Amino acid sequence: MTAAQITAIEGNAVRNGIRNIAIISHVDHGKTTLIDAMLWQTGVFRENQEVVERVMDSNDLEREKGITILAKNTAVRFGRYKINIVDTPGHADFGGEVERTLKM
Repeated sequence: MTAAQITAIEGNAVRNGIRNIAIISHVDHGKTTLIDAMLWQTGVFRENQEVVERVMDSNDLEREKGITILAKNTAVRFGRYKINIVDTPGHADFGGEVERTLKM
């Protein structure tokens, strides 16, 4: 990274071109589906690639129940931006997982 890409603001370094987002909402409101769409729209998958739905829900229990239990992260490129994404569980029983993830 060049000096031109880093801007100092009150002693803190800011990286241009990076955005961090966390998708947080109640269960069954489409968080993981939204991330699937973002992965497709940003060209992460090839057109002829076979991809399962809810690609972020890789845990067997998550697939069986159809819910996100463990928070997971990924990154995509959109134009000049790298977007870091966190997919979080939506059920209240997993609130500790959401809190832990957001502290990272």
